[in-house]
Amino acid sequence: MSSVGTFTRRHFEPLMLSAQVLIDLAVILFACWLAYQTREYIGWRSPTKLEGQWQLFYLSAAVCLVCFHAFGMYSPIKSLLNIEEFKSIAKATIVAFLVLNVLFFFLRKTDVPPEGPFWSILVKIHRLIDIAGKPERFSRFAVVLSFAFILALTLVSRFVSFKIIQMLHRRGIGNRNVLILGTGQTGRRLQKKFMLVPTLGLNLVGFVSDDDNEVGKQISHSRVVGKLGDLDHLVRQHKISEVFVAMPESTEERVLEIAEVLDRMGVVYHIVPRFYHLLSHSVRIETVDSIPLITRTDRRPGVLFSAGKRAIDLTVALIVLVIGAPFFLIPALLIKRESPGPVFFLQKRVGRDGKLFQMIKFRTMHAHMSGDAPKPKSGRDPRITNIGRWLRRYSLDELPQFLNVLRGEMSVVGPRPEMPFIVNAYGPLERERLTVKPGLTGLWQISYARGEAIHENLEYDIYYIEHQSILLDVVIIALTAFAVVKGTGAY
Repeated sequence: MSSVGTFTRRHFEPLMLSAQVLIDLAVILFACWLAYQTREYIGWRSPTKLEGQWQLFYLSAAVCLVCFHAFGMYSPIKSLLNIEEFKSIAKATIVAFLVLNVLFFFLRKTDVPPEGPFWSILVKIHRLIDIAGKPERFSRFAVVLSFAFILALTLVSRFVSFKIIQMLHRRGIGNRNVLILGTGQTGRRLQKKFMLVPTLGLNLVGFVSDDDNEVGKQISHSRVVGKLGDLDHLVRQHKISEVFVAMPESTEERVLEIAEVLDRMGVVYHIVPRFYHLLSHSVRIETVDSIPLITRTDRRPGVLFSAGKRAIDLTVALIVLVIGAPFFLIPALLIKRESPGPVFFLQKRVGRDGKLFQMIKFRTMHAHMSGDAPKPKSGRDPRITNIGRWLRRYSLDELPQFLNVLRGEMSVVGPRPEMPFIVNAYGPLERERLTVKPGLTGLWQISYARGEAIHENLEYDIYYIEHQSILLDVVIIALTAFAVVKGTGAY
């Protein structure tokens, strides 16, 4: 590897973050310039000179970058599908707009005569950083428009950056070599996530086992490269950056012993705790005289959130059903023409609090092959009709479920409803999915794991339940629309 390649691999995250700051700066300045040009084009009040606006542009950029940093937008740690980053963009932009207006008031040019030594010093400092000229020459409409453009363009910019980093990681650029300690179910789940989510930037070198007999064994796409006693050698040989200790079944003494060894080696390590399923919920750590206690936080939705979510459901459902009503006729005619049977497929699903309801879909399979069989694994499944294959690709078979939304049985965003025989096998963790209304779309549908069974990817639904908000729903709806247009629906 060349010296440039080595430098890039070792400093990939700082380089990407530095590049992101410069990109954000360019986006913000462009958004301000675009707002100015839009304002001039539509002739909003009297025209102004561009040269006199750059001071405001630079101030807007400085405030936005500080707020972006304050809301964690330059953290190398990414959330599930970068959902938290998209939420942070909206929050940071709103706060930056409010901060700029406060500064706009306090940084106006002042002619207040100094009275006393203390006030004299303050006024002199104020005059060093004030905005030259009268504030009236800065259009309030242009400022509001600037931040609307900043929000929209930053969302697009971050989405593109996310895809570029994902592409680089897929090609092995900037990936960190890691080991998984433990070959049990937890270690295998970690391996699966590393493979599904390339944006983590983790290159799994292999497993390390506590059992000498497992050395050399193949586990999926990875191999058991050694035993715990070989850790020091493995870290140096493979240039390991991080170690994941996935041994929740081990004793506390054993895990602490492994952590002590990794500490001495100076390796970054992450430990999967014994009760990691409990920690997937929102919890708070309390203490009773130095004894730590884990307590579930109250995540019951408030009245405002429930009302806002229902308003979004009704608005989206009515828009789709009213505007899309004429287009419902085309799939209906094609379905009837290709194969005998009903246009709609009705199936009992389990909703909130375990209540059953009839879910409505366009029929995509031959009528005599439809039922409660497992979902198709590929588009070549013989049960699927030709028109059904097309409807599934663009998720158009789900459109009739907006009727379920209007009836209050489903929401636009939420965990997908499962069939009763699957729910009957639920354990305590799985039953968490029944605490909210099922939805047409959710995190699982826009994730890398959308081709697998819903009940095998509970972390997406648990994450949504624990972090649900109006803003999160809007982000998921927007990403779903992108996925539909792209044609990455189900088989």
